[in-house]
Amino acid sequence: MNDNRIKIDDQSGLYYLTIQIVDWVDIFSRQRYRDIFLDSLRYCQQEKGLQVFAYVIMSNHVHMIVNSQSDNLSATIGDLKKFTSKAIIRSIKHDVESRKAWMLDIFKENAGSHKRNKEFQIWTQENHAVVLYTNKFIEEKLFYIHENPVRAGLVEKAEDYLYSSARNYAGLPGLLDVVLLAVSWKTC
Repeated sequence: MNDNRIKIDDQSGLYYLTIQIVDWVDIFSRQRYRDIFLDSLRYCQQEKGLQVFAYVIMSNHVHMIVNSQSDNLSATIGDLKKFTSKAIIRSIKHDVESRKAWMLDIFKENAGSHKRNKEFQIWTQENHAVVLYTNKFIEEKLFYIHENPVRAGLVEKAEDYLYSSARNYAGLPGLLDVVLLAVSWKTC
């Protein structure tokens, strides 16, 4: 089955998710698009019962550890992607964007092969969802998420990357409130 629903069997379970932009377009290299995504996450936290335990926004993908208090994580993530897609396209069209034509062409081309997105496709249809059952696995994914900007050469220390929950775990102010897991990500 090729659709954009994340395959989540236990709707209330704790999941490591990766969602990515089509053709690896580095949409999140612009602050305004990262902020759109963060605003959408906040909305999902407040209105849809999404609990965010960890996240990092990279230039063309997002990693998260999440669960849903509403027992419908698939629908919540689907709504998040749908809303951010519309808001990002609106911003590309109406704000100053040096890559406007290039990005709109790519997003339009990707929409052509999918029934759900008639005009533009920003997020890939494929999603990576892994249920987290053990503390060891949670720690591994938490470490992977937080160290992603370090591995990419963006910062020397994970907590220096603004668009990551590593700041929250290091006791620094973060851009998004997260539920802190009682595990260590520094020792993985």
